[in-house]
Amino acid sequence: MTDRFTTSQTGTPIASDEHSLTAGPDGAAVLHDRYLVEKLAQFNRERIPERIVHAKGGGAFGTFEVTGDVSAYTSAAVFQPGAVTETLQRFSSVAGEQGSPDTWRDVRGFSVKFYTSEGNYDIVGNNTPVFFIRDGIKFPDFIHSQKRLPGSGLRDGDMQWDFWTLSPESAHQVTYLMGDRGLPRSWREMPGFGSHTYQWINAAGERFWVKYHFTSNQGNIEMESAEAEQIAGADADYYRRDLYEAIEAGNHPSWDVHVQVMPYEDAKTYRFNPFDLTKVWPHSDYPLIKVGTHTLDRNPENFFAEIEQAAFSPANTVPGIDISPDKMLMARVFSYPDAQRYRVGTNYNQIPVNAPKAPVHNYSQDGSQRHGFKAASDPVYAPNSFGGPVADPARAATGSWESDGELVRSAATLHSEDDDFGQAGTLYRHVFDDAAKARFVETLVGQGSGITVDRVRERFFWYWTNVDAALGATLREKVGSIETANESAEPIGIGADHA
Repeated sequence: MTDRFTTSQTGTPIASDEHSLTAGPDGAAVLHDRYLVEKLAQFNRERIPERIVHAKGGGAFGTFEVTGDVSAYTSAAVFQPGAVTETLQRFSSVAGEQGSPDTWRDVRGFSVKFYTSEGNYDIVGNNTPVFFIRDGIKFPDFIHSQKRLPGSGLRDGDMQWDFWTLSPESAHQVTYLMGDRGLPRSWREMPGFGSHTYQWINAAGERFWVKYHFTSNQGNIEMESAEAEQIAGADADYYRRDLYEAIEAGNHPSWDVHVQVMPYEDAKTYRFNPFDLTKVWPHSDYPLIKVGTHTLDRNPENFFAEIEQAAFSPANTVPGIDISPDKMLMARVFSYPDAQRYRVGTNYNQIPVNAPKAPVHNYSQDGSQRHGFKAASDPVYAPNSFGGPVADPARAATGSWESDGELVRSAATLHSEDDDFGQAGTLYRHVFDDAAKARFVETLVGQGSGITVDRVRERFFWYWTNVDAALGATLREKVGSIETANESAEPIGIGADHA
């Protein structure tokens, strides 16, 4: 007899871990072997649907400590001087599936959940300060173009570049992607950004616009394409392994958290539309203000329960923080919680990794996978006269902005220096050094060489000529004819014709 005996999921002791119930040693298995049925049925359901984007990833737990004073800009408890908050961070790749190699050229997800005293606050960002598109209605189309052809099941450079070159607002992000930022050395050695513009509200009700920056204290280190290709074939879980082993060895990675703060009124006349996700705010205009340091110091005990089931959403805000009129952000506020309800379950916020540390009082009830429930005497509707929770607008400290106009389907208002290619050109000419430019050109030559459709290829040259005229001319010269070009296509990541 042992004290640790195997049971069914309902706690009933079972007779054997090794042998199913059969009619004699060589006879048919019987349907009433309840443990056999339970075990196989559970096994068949071990996987929840993978994320449509950011499917391949990893993460860890940590703490965020405020070392600066930004209380003049926000009343959020998580950002008050001296505050220490538990966190969960997930890193990921955007386009690849669960089994895809970590070192494919791709944007990396960078998402942080803060278990604050006022509820969960999520910053759901990337390792780049911008994104490919500026309106959420295009997001499914963008992702479809980066995934696989429905017939062959293969990724396709023609499809990818067809979308990008017909969406010139993508140029800034694609310049980051095809540059060194597209191949970070590790998750530990890359920056993170909230990317969107958010609103902060201070205790006096004053409003500000902010952008988040996470600066790696390990440095920003990249790898070259050839090494990334080699690692992709040798160790598909390279990033996941690196993070886990570093934390396990006591090498705890950390990021200094900064914000750019824009006075509320500045947004109306700033030279770039500050709510355009394809644009950055130059640091010369709005310098970085340090808030604190985020450190990862604990690996998950169970990868599935604590990482795969983790659900992040930019809809998770707290008093003193709100969204902005960024069209992508407003769409994500709906789309992300909806995706998690489908992927994880209706009551995904009751799963321990997603459950807030702050008390929860609301009128939601029932639905699949409901774990917690209220006392039978508690009212299930509002308003009520039986002592149920009551909304408190003063405590909520929600943000707002002026909006008074006709309902239209239109791009956001252009500001004085807004265009699709300007900031991408600045990034190429003034941020990339000569070596980075050379690697960038080499990557683009591989990308252009993988395009087999004439009109798409011509648009590829037009796209990069608009970013920089000399760059466009170089690419036209180096890519050459379609007949010879495919031999040099980059064999990894986004845009690879056989990835």
